[in-house]
Amino acid sequence: MSDKTPDLHAAYALETPDDNRRLYAEWAGDYDTGFATREDYQLHIHTARAFVGAGGQGPVLDVGAGTGLCGDVLVGLGVGPIDATDISAQMLDQAMRKDIYRDAIEADLNEGIPVPRESYSGIVSSGTFTHGHLGPEALLPLLRVARHGAQFALSINAQHYEALGFAEALHKLAQGQIRNLSLPEVRIYGDLAVGPNKDDTALIALFERV
Repeated sequence: MSDKTPDLHAAYALETPDDNRRLYAEWAGDYDTGFATREDYQLHIHTARAFVGAGGQGPVLDVGAGTGLCGDVLVGLGVGPIDATDISAQMLDQAMRKDIYRDAIEADLNEGIPVPRESYSGIVSSGTFTHGHLGPEALLPLLRVARHGAQFALSINAQHYEALGFAEALHKLAQGQIRNLSLPEVRIYGDLAVGPNKDDTALIALFERV
């Protein structure tokens, strides 16, 4: 990889939707073989398995699908159909080449998702609710497109769960909009990871829409 290739630190420094679009447009081509392999990225595997373990089923919306890492695991676990949504058209292009998604939806979650209400029985997201990406305000647009009883599995960077307001937001939602909230903690990277973020963890917010 060249010195100009985006890396984890660049991703963690993102602040705006346009920042996201620029970085992931550059990163899309070698995201899987570069970042995911080099950093022994595991979060998508944990998220998909947690979703299935909680009884999740399709149709599923893969939020912040990127190049389709989480969707690929879900398909291997027998889940489908799956739609992908992401802010990056280039990432979605890579994802659709894997022939695992029914549809691709380019969208900024801060502005909502252009699909009808209650379209999905499952919502998954791996690696999107983290540094510089999306805050808890994006939870409401996801609830809008989820059916009653829909299973959610959303990974949230553990360092930001309380600091960015996710704990408070989920507590409020649990007063009548979601149920059965649990927060298993998992490692984001595997044993082969190196560098300052190798021991980072995420909470996988598992819950159902009421």
